[in-house]
Amino acid sequence: MLRWLFPESIFARKLEPAAERRLRLAQARAEESVIRAHVDNALMFVDTLAEDLSFDRAIDTYVRVMGVSEPLASVVATRALVVLGQDLVPYRRRARGGEDGGPTGDDGLKPRLRLDEASDARARRRA
Repeated sequence: MLRWLFPESIFARKLEPAAERRLRLAQARAEESVIRAHVDNALMFVDTLAEDLSFDRAIDTYVRVMGVSEPLASVVATRALVVLGQDLVPYRRRARGGEDGGPTGDDGLKPRLRLDEASDARARRRA
């Protein structure tokens, strides 16, 4: 019935393969940017509330307050935990002497722990 208003030649239902690839790449980049922004903000949330909330509870609170729905919420939480975990678990190169120039602790073998700072701040507040 509406075929005469919207002819197939003007509004094609399928894109050409090259256009489809470009569209999918642009969509993937946009999704990655959204995830990266959420992870950065969740980490800022963790750092800001370090004295009041544990890191996992702060991430859960961020996801809930910002209304991030699944499956994006799981991706954001996992990536934020990975970033926090990088400070806890040294890479092999760091364990061999910090060859990659990453952050190291006093002994030169372990990275500085962000989570220790939160625990220290909580302990100072209680004292």
